[in-house]
Amino acid sequence: MSTSSSNSTTDVRMRGFHNRSSVATALKWLDSAIDAQLATRQQQSDATELLPLEQCCGRVLAEELVSGLPVPAFERAMMDGYAVHSADLAAISADHSVALLVAGESLPGRPFAGSVSRGSAVRIMTGAPFPAGADAVLPVELTHPGDTGRVLAIAKVTAGRHVGRVAEDIRPGERLLPAGRRLRPQDVAVASSIGCPQLLVFRRPRVRILLTGSELLPAGSVPQGFRITDSNGPLLQSLVQRDAGVPAALEYLGDDPGKLLQAFSEPADVLLVSGGSSVGQEDFAPQVLAQVGELAIHGLALRPAAPTGLGRCGSKLVFLIPGNPVSCLCAADLFAGRALRRMLGGSGAEPYARQMLELGATVASATGRRDYVRVRREGDRVFPLHTSGAAMLGTVVRADGYFWISEEQEQCSAGARVEYFSYDS
Repeated sequence: MSTSSSNSTTDVRMRGFHNRSSVATALKWLDSAIDAQLATRQQQSDATELLPLEQCCGRVLAEELVSGLPVPAFERAMMDGYAVHSADLAAISADHSVALLVAGESLPGRPFAGSVSRGSAVRIMTGAPFPAGADAVLPVELTHPGDTGRVLAIAKVTAGRHVGRVAEDIRPGERLLPAGRRLRPQDVAVASSIGCPQLLVFRRPRVRILLTGSELLPAGSVPQGFRITDSNGPLLQSLVQRDAGVPAALEYLGDDPGKLLQAFSEPADVLLVSGGSSVGQEDFAPQVLAQVGELAIHGLALRPAAPTGLGRCGSKLVFLIPGNPVSCLCAADLFAGRALRRMLGGSGAEPYARQMLELGATVASATGRRDYVRVRREGDRVFPLHTSGAAMLGTVVRADGYFWISEEQEQCSAGARVEYFSYDS
């Protein structure tokens, strides 16, 4: 592709910057694109994998879970006490107890091998098989020790009391979990309870991370001269892992449109391109995406992260993420993270605890633009650290969280109630 400068009427990079899209418009396009990709992925032969239960929590179920057996499969005691005939206790009153012969015991996994006859009782523990002949459990606290081999019942119980019935929890043929459900710990537990050792789940999205910029040194390197150490790569890898994606590759491409073009053809579900997303001389990412796929959104009414781009390349979702670290975090969380979270069955909402707190100082903004404001928290109030400075990574380290200023506001005044998102949740 040509890398020569173009005027603003033909340069694809400039189109979105003349009339920037709102965040709402970008999110609407993204949700539609995610829905389309999910429909495509579910038809692919490698879209699912069979995993043991211990690896299934947080994954998305690919087929409904139907029980093939009852839970519980046998009648069992719901209290520690004695399995009895309720009719034997009919004569009990405040001044009259009934003595019962203790015929044996029933323990979990070790049932009483016989039938409970009238006038007798079987000592039983919670969860133990309920013996034949009896019709209720008399709780141990409603008894007193009797003469050798006997127990004194001091209260009545009705037939069926404290007895767990077959299939009262789960019936054979019952649909327990629908396909598409994001599995919770209790979902994994219920699968185990019906004898299911593994589940078919959707494969986690594979994410390729492409880093542009000839000034970058690999992550963890010591800065040298006018070259800087990459911080966006580890940031994006960590965000992908947090949102249950698979970082399939981390590639340093420099400012080379040819390498970027080649990288776009590699297999992935999601591409994250860090840097090169704006309108500068070496910002090639929007041009490459427009050449090989669809540059649907480029240029947002958002501070920071205005040079964000969204699009598709074949079946892959592509996110052009600004190189400045704060912009990178903002755009990745708001857009790429949303995609991964939705692809794994979540709502897509930002994954932070939130609450309404008082703003401790006025923050300037501008109508028509959404602002991401980093703040520190002091009790029930938050104070802004910076409302500009997208290269200042230290501000998000020193911040406890952030809040949004909407497009309708020229400023957010001290004393206003804001929705605070905590980084530490």
